[in-house]
Amino acid sequence: MPVVSITLLPGYSPQARERLVERTARTVRSVIAASDAGTTVFVNEAATYQRDGRRFTEGGPEVPEASALVRQFLERMQARDLEAARQLLAPGFVMTFPGAAPMRDFAELLDWAKGRYSRIGKKFERFDECWGQEATVVYCSGTLDGVWLDGTPFAGIRFIDRFEVAAGLIQRQDVWNDLAEVAGQR
Repeated sequence: MPVVSITLLPGYSPQARERLVERTARTVRSVIAASDAGTTVFVNEAATYQRDGRRFTEGGPEVPEASALVRQFLERMQARDLEAARQLLAPGFVMTFPGAAPMRDFAELLDWAKGRYSRIGKKFERFDECWGQEATVVYCSGTLDGVWLDGTPFAGIRFIDRFEVAAGLIQRQDVWNDLAEVAGQR
């Protein structure tokens, strides 16, 4: 039965504390064969501490939840609020879609998509995060629905998007889906 104690300086939001406790418990269970009920994680608060001759009395900035950022980006894209979506992108952002060269601008994406369908939307089934040293990788999966160029609707086409998120911004998006296979069967 693992018991983990985390000590924070004051100033972190309740949401940050909850994310920290929940993710720490998950991390522990990925290494130790313990049940959820048998894993205890709690947060202590230190009023102050000293390191390298400097005193600290409050915590640093919080990192936004990467999967929430990705969902927000995808929702903005779906609503075609491209300027708001662009605000969530890091300098040097790159996106890769099936059958296309890497793109860096939404105008490239929209131009490329003109020859494939007239409308498309995503139904999200799940978001999964993988935490790395430099970035958090977020996988979003679900199904696509929309309208082909001839006006015929489509639905239920599988997709997976992989995002790299660092410093609160999206650096990369890679997309896999079955659109070409379904289009070829029509």
